[in-house]
Amino acid sequence: MKLFRLIAFLEGISYILLLFIAVPIKYLADDPTYVKLLGMPHGVLFMAYIILSIYGKKKYKWNNLEFFIIGIASLIPFGTFYVDKKYLK
Repeated sequence: MKLFRLIAFLEGISYILLLFIAVPIKYLADDPTYVKLLGMPHGVLFMAYIILSIYGKKKYKWNNLEFFIIGIASLIPFGTFYVDKKYLK
């Protein structure tokens, strides 16, 4: 659970940085450097989050609705922080 909490936190931070800092800089300042810098780590963290959520469904016996919420939270800014508070503590 500690690993999943860490990955969820890092995935949430990387998504927020990518969405609210790197992408606006890319389009407003015409500088894709930050998107390139943050894109790969975010992608790896996202895949790790999904894999760990599948593992968590089996281990912690989450029902389908809980699993759906945990999965969808990775697509919503600040969603992984909600998951941490509600399901991972």
